[in-house]
Amino acid sequence: MIIYHGSPQIVKHPGLGKGKPYNDYGQGFYCTESLDLAKEWACPTRKDGFANKYTMNTEGLSLLHLSGGSYHILNWLALLLKNRTFDLSAALALQAREYIIQTFMPDLSGKDYIIGYRADDSYFSFAEDFVSGVLSLRDLSEAMRLGALGEQVVLISPKAFQQIRFGGYETASYQEYHVKRMSRDNLARQDYQSRKKDLKTLKSDLFVLDILREEIKNNDPRLQRILPE
Repeated sequence: MIIYHGSPQIVKHPGLGKGKPYNDYGQGFYCTESLDLAKEWACPTRKDGFANKYTMNTEGLSLLHLSGGSYHILNWLALLLKNRTFDLSAALALQAREYIIQTFMPDLSGKDYIIGYRADDSYFSFAEDFVSGVLSLRDLSEAMRLGALGEQVVLISPKAFQQIRFGGYETASYQEYHVKRMSRDNLARQDYQSRKKDLKTLKSDLFVLDILREEIKNNDPRLQRILPE
């Protein structure tokens, strides 16, 4: 598996425990299979960055694939609510956060790496709207496709770090990729705001209040039907 890590620095020897603990999926090494996305992630400011390239031998590694298989959008959201800082003050949002983490948190024990959505600022606003009761689960799932922010590959175990090899890097020009990064996020926000005006709630839609009132569990078939492709 070829993966890239976008960074303001060249990272020849990544290691567990060096990243920020409040990233999407907690502490880990965040990569992508897309070279272009890595270059965008390498330029959060107006300064050139680097797309570091690695080869990862996945044989014998245990994968948690959040955007495929038996997982659904609330499993992703539980990890996000656990690790990222949200500005939640309303009683409903605080109660929803606690319930989602307790009920839908995927089991990370024995896992070596994770593949799942990346939560840029725009994705944060989608998640906050859902937890606050503004957005239905169906519409949250649809919103995840906006802006094509892509998936990330996150190494979370010592075993995973033992199976990657540094393969060089490419320079990312901020003049090109900082603009692309901002444009991608802005596009997701604009699409979302335009869609919000036209949202039509269906009888089958689930809102966070429904999930709390009915004490919906992780294996509820209604959640599996909302699994995004």
